Amino acid sequence: QVQLVESGGGLVQPGGSLRLSCAASGFTLDDYAIGWFRQAPGKDREGVVCISSSDGITYYADSVKGRFTISRDNVKNTVYLQMNSLKPEDTAVYYCATDLFCHAGMDYWGKGTLVTVSS
Repeated sequence: QVQLVESGGGLVQPGGSLRLSCAASGFTLDDYAIGWFRQAPGKDREGVVCISSSDGITYYADSVKGRFTISRDNVKNTVYLQMNSLKPEDTAVYYCATDLFCHAGMDYWGKGTLVTVSS
């Protein structure tokens, strides 16, 4: 059974950093693409970043390029999202998701973790 569990969210001041984790079980991480998405209050869900399976190519949203970094630990079956220089507009529930390829409608989703950027 495929499961994804996010953790690491919380309250952080503007300019601060957080690292989110996505613990995967029920499948082999490096066989699948993993994406991070977010949904802010009153807004549609948007893609943040995705890492493809075999070649590890990453796709970042323009709004987070240079500030966010995705990484994958295949031994721990965990994907991380390092978020630096956080802005209030980064406030959202962050979800990880998986499928064979990076795309918006991925098959399996975690329940999300809330990130609040505020002074």
